[in-house]
Amino acid sequence: MSVESAGPGLGPLCPEHGQALSWFCCSERRPVCAACAGLGGRCRGHRIRRAEERAEELRNKIVDQCERLQFHSASIAKYVAEVLPGKNQRAASTASAARELVIQRLAVVRSLCESEEQRLLEQVHGEEERAHQSILTQQVHWTEALQKLDTIRTSLVGMLTHLDDLQLIQKEQEIFERTEEAEGILDPQESHKLNFNEKCIRSPRLTQLWVTAVLGSLSGTEDVRIDERTVSPFLQLSDDRRTLTFNAKKSKACADAPERFDHWPNALAATSFQAGLHTWMVNVQNSCAYKVGVALGQLPRKGSGSDSRLGHNTFSWVFSRYDQEFRFSHDGQHEPLGLLRCPTQLGVLLDLQAQELLFYEPASGTVLHTHHVPFSGPLFPVFAVADQNISIIR
Repeated sequence: MSVESAGPGLGPLCPEHGQALSWFCCSERRPVCAACAGLGGRCRGHRIRRAEERAEELRNKIVDQCERLQFHSASIAKYVAEVLPGKNQRAASTASAARELVIQRLAVVRSLCESEEQRLLEQVHGEEERAHQSILTQQVHWTEALQKLDTIRTSLVGMLTHLDDLQLIQKEQEIFERTEEAEGILDPQESHKLNFNEKCIRSPRLTQLWVTAVLGSLSGTEDVRIDERTVSPFLQLSDDRRTLTFNAKKSKACADAPERFDHWPNALAATSFQAGLHTWMVNVQNSCAYKVGVALGQLPRKGSGSDSRLGHNTFSWVFSRYDQEFRFSHDGQHEPLGLLRCPTQLGVLLDLQAQELLFYEPASGTVLHTHHVPFSGPLFPVFAVADQNISIIR
């Protein structure tokens, strides 16, 4: 391209031609003079622009970048001034709640451990005392036996060394009696009574984790009873309101009511829980088809749809069994549970402070399933049975 001189200007000159650097070589990315940019110059064939155009372009880029930096700075400033303090407050609040939860749970565990420790140490002390007394008794017995044997031996040796033949013959009966007496003292035999019985420290509680600690800290299980107004016409409720028995034939004796489940074989407890720790147990050994869990009071009661079917809606959380299949269900999501055996009893632990629902086997303390979820309201124990019967244990 043909390049004209940009004219004299201020600033450094081209070291090769002594002219003003009034042009910009885009290929070499540096300012050049008119001679360098001309047909015979070193930048011939390169893309050349006037220096002031390039400078103006850079100024525009700087302005745009400054505007972006300003917006970016404003966004960061807002984040620092508004978002971070809120997050810090929420973090502190969450940390405080977490700290309280840790302290409370560990306090429960500590209490049970100390109680169990004292009980077991007393058993150890008692067993140690028993073994010690048995050993002392044996020591006395065998010390007396040794003394008796020594007396007999001394007597027999005396006869042997001091009596003549005639006198020895005359002592034959005495020798026989002494010998018989010595032979009557038998050798010591191994006896388990002389050993410390390590079974005294065997305790199921030593193998149970947090569940046992919580259960041990409570005064007992909740007195849960069924609300007879909610019982499905396919269920029969016992007089004590703790046993539900399935009946394939719909009962006509049940008066319809807003609270009653009219299709699914469900029933709600009469008591709801809104805070604290609660546990109850259910005997399920007679049934191969049942559901046990919790539900919100808003759980629909009518119709054959999923709205009133336990575990198929947002209102209920249940542990269920159907034949040999066990699972946890909520809102239509079913999580299979690989149990090694069918529990005869099912425990439910509800920790509303920690927002935790836990199912366990009371006999072994084995945790069968744990579910964490923020519950939106008071929870009712809920039950369903489609085979035989289930009973709340008190």
